[in-house]
Amino acid sequence: MRDIPHDSNDMEIASAIIGMARGLRLNVVAEGVENDAQREFLLQQGCHAYQGFLYSRPLPADQFTQLLNCHAD
Repeated sequence: MRDIPHDSNDMEIASAIIGMARGLRLNVVAEGVENDAQREFLLQQGCHAYQGFLYSRPLPADQFTQLLNCHAD
C-alpha cells in the first residue's frame, strides 16, 4: 500500500488481487492503509474493508475494545 497511488505497478497488483477476490466472491481487507488517497483507490477497486494508521495506531487489547465500543452502531 505504501506507494499507492504513486506507483502504477503497485496499483495494478492491488487491482488484480481485488479483482480475483471479487471473482471468487471473497471479501477483501486491505492492510497498511495510511492515507485518504490509498483508501479512495481501494474503495474504487471494490475493496470491502481497510486497516492501518489512517484509522488507528496499534493499541493494547483493552484500548482496542474501547475503540470498537465507541464506534458500534
